[in-house]
Amino acid sequence: MQYTIHHQEAEAKGAFFVDKSGQRIAEMTYSRTNAAMVIIDHTEVDESLRGEGVGRQLLDALVAWARETGTKVLPLCPFAKAQFGKDASIRDVLV
Repeated sequence: MQYTIHHQEAEAKGAFFVDKSGQRIAEMTYSRTNAAMVIIDHTEVDESLRGEGVGRQLLDALVAWARETGTKVLPLCPFAKAQFGKDASIRDVLV
């Protein structure tokens, strides 16, 4: 199932997330190190969404945003790091 992914950034922190009734039920967070680079630090998906590919949808949204804005990405989050390891087509945004 395809979910609507929202993006929010304030100061040096940001997140791509899925919202349901005002609650974040899935999110991928990042920290901005400078104007051109972010570190993906955490991915969390609610149990009710496990196995639906929501984590990957969050990552795909982040990668699309990184490409549009010229932002480089350093994945420290184990999930994001594993996804970059498996899929060469998204590695263009890596530091």
